[in-house]
Amino acid sequence: MSDAVSSALFRRAQELLPGGVNSPVRAFRAVGGDPIFIKEASGAYLTGADGRKYVDFIGSWGPMILGHAHPAVVKAVQDAAIRGLSYGAPTELEVTFAEAIRAIYPGIEKLRCTSSGTEATMSAIRAARGFTKRSAIVKFEGCYHGHADCLLVKAGSGLATFGVGAPDSAGVPEGAAKDTIVLAFNDTAGLTELFAKRGHEIAAVIVEPVVGNMGCVAPEPGYLQAIIDLCKASGAVSIFDEVMTGCRLAKGGAQQLYGLQADMTCLGKIVGGGMPLAVYGGKREIMDVVAPMGSVYQAGTLSGNPIAVSAGLATLELLLPALYAKIEASSARLEKGLNEAIAAAKLEGQATVQRVGSMITLFFAPGPIKSWNDANRADRKRFGTFHGSMLESGIYWPPAQFEAAFVSGAHEDADIDAAIAAAAKALAA
Repeated sequence: MSDAVSSALFRRAQELLPGGVNSPVRAFRAVGGDPIFIKEASGAYLTGADGRKYVDFIGSWGPMILGHAHPAVVKAVQDAAIRGLSYGAPTELEVTFAEAIRAIYPGIEKLRCTSSGTEATMSAIRAARGFTKRSAIVKFEGCYHGHADCLLVKAGSGLATFGVGAPDSAGVPEGAAKDTIVLAFNDTAGLTELFAKRGHEIAAVIVEPVVGNMGCVAPEPGYLQAIIDLCKASGAVSIFDEVMTGCRLAKGGAQQLYGLQADMTCLGKIVGGGMPLAVYGGKREIMDVVAPMGSVYQAGTLSGNPIAVSAGLATLELLLPALYAKIEASSARLEKGLNEAIAAAKLEGQATVQRVGSMITLFFAPGPIKSWNDANRADRKRFGTFHGSMLESGIYWPPAQFEAAFVSGAHEDADIDAAIAAAAKALAA
């Protein structure tokens, strides 16, 4: 489902941009049809190129926890822009922002701003390797940490050989993947066995504490603590990639929600208020290996630029308990309605809803979904049909089975109920 104006724009874009887009999931390849081009957004709504309005459950893939174009954030950006777009020099704003982040995440004793989540995760791994003087890193199948070479890998021969990574993208040399070990998410036994055999080689373990990049998948009880404990015992660095979960599941992210503290944390999306801003940080002794203090080099011309930092600060100030209470109520309402729609369509055992806070996924697969192997059973064709029907009903749901949807503080009960009604219609069909 698309509109004539968007289809015409897409044809123009395909002549100029790879696949007609600047990020692959936007092309709608996973659901079919042409993508909807957006001309503006406000609150819980997107306006398509043809003027049609949609209730938005993507929120720019997570940052818009306050809703689109929140007046306080827009004003902060406008005020900052008047003073100059970028200086390439230190600002007081950067210091204030760093103080705000440290107050929210006590485990982040020092931090460095970057312009994207990919920069944050790749830099955190480089810092961990520099600190430990080890090369191997561990990631988990189904967790996405940006497009750095060493992270674009999938499981090789499986857990029998601890899944030494093979490149998952053309253009990534095998050498870049040889030190990446891939295990199944939620497999504490496999991780424990790996550390028993190779713990002395491992520089870091990086994980999405609640996965959003294979759909919403929660950690099993004790799993995240096991990662932290195994790293501590072996001298490795635990890295929580909270680019998506940071300030979303709670103001202090998954670490606040589960009462944990990783050695390093990566943040993005919400902390930038929708602007290009991300963070990596952690224990002082680890961060002190980063230049100019140490020998691990990382730099960025636009890192911590005043406009992005101003948007981030304005957003952080509005992350109040009442906001999280409202979002939790809206998310629970959506979860309940989707489950009722599944039951009414007699699709129990064929579809399942998973939610942690304001992250939610409707899988066309039996639940529970605990790992990529579980998620990969999902019926992608059914999801594509579902997605098209939701668009026709004015609901902008993520255009991929393996992406989480997001609820914001701008969603009202009427918006949630509209999404439930649209899903009931789609599932019944």
